[in-house]
Amino acid sequence: MVIGLTGGIGSGKSAAADRFVELGASLVDTDAIAHALTAPRGAAMAAIRAQFGAELIAEDGSLDRAAMRARVFADAAARRQLEAILHPLIGAESARQRLAAQGLYVILAVPLLIESGDYRARCDRVCVVDVPPEIQIERVRARSALDEAQIRAIMAAQASREQRLAAADDVIDNSGTFEHLREQVDALHLRYSALAAQRA
Repeated sequence: MVIGLTGGIGSGKSAAADRFVELGASLVDTDAIAHALTAPRGAAMAAIRAQFGAELIAEDGSLDRAAMRARVFADAAARRQLEAILHPLIGAESARQRLAAQGLYVILAVPLLIESGDYRARCDRVCVVDVPPEIQIERVRARSALDEAQIRAIMAAQASREQRLAAADDVIDNSGTFEHLREQVDALHLRYSALAAQRA
């Protein structure tokens, strides 16, 4: 059974995913896959260099993430070009990892799950980690060098809070404490484990 886990930037997806793994789920993290693909000698780097040029490649041969972020948020065509390179590779690797998973069920963590369009074909259920926009901004500013305008630009490129909630089968409210997040994940784990056992 595959649970699609998503949420906007700064929502706490990673904290929720980590807790699901502690409880026995397998994790397929498309962010981690994307980082591997764009690391030095990553499988996407030759195509990225050919499409965008050497100015978006860091000295170590990896993707210059800050430069690419600035480029794609200023240029929708560039974002589509990058997605055309990355998305098929991410899709193939995430499918391979799902098939190899040994956990009670699979958490498929995808920041842009709702935006992808085919999420219902990939997931049995969708779990959204939800926080109000002002908390997203506060948390991202605390952990990164991005200013509020940059954060709002990223949020604007993602599905709206309303769109994510409309697609959700399950919602984790992460506007409170870490303990409250864990309690909600623990409860969902029991539900997902029972559903997975029924399907076995």
